Amino acid sequence: QVQLVESGGGLVQAGGSLRLSCAASGRAFNNYAMGWFRQAPGKEREFLAVIGSRGTYTYYADSVKGRFTISRDNAKNMVYLQMNSLKPEDMAVYYCAASSIGPFYTSDYYKSWGQGTLVTVSS
Repeated sequence: QVQLVESGGGLVQAGGSLRLSCAASGRAFNNYAMGWFRQAPGKEREFLAVIGSRGTYTYYADSVKGRFTISRDNAKNMVYLQMNSLKPEDMAVYYCAASSIGPFYTSDYYKSWGQGTLVTVSS
């Protein structure tokens, strides 16, 4: 398994941008599909984006399509989430996760999770 640590969260005004990073340690990072999820208070965890192991496949939830971009750098064991045009409803704890099975959009297929990073969007 891989160990994951997110960073880059913080306070941003509506309409602003943030870039989240996820550092992975462990074996064979480039064998894992990587996903980003978020969970707002009182809500279920929500899928946002996934990137395949080689970085050539990406898929986004409708709620973030066109605003968020997922990318990865396998040489650095990093995955990123560029978030633009942020809205107050984007406020949540954001998690990265690793799947050895494939680039799925359901959390059940992800066995490694980071601790999360908080994104706060002020209106």
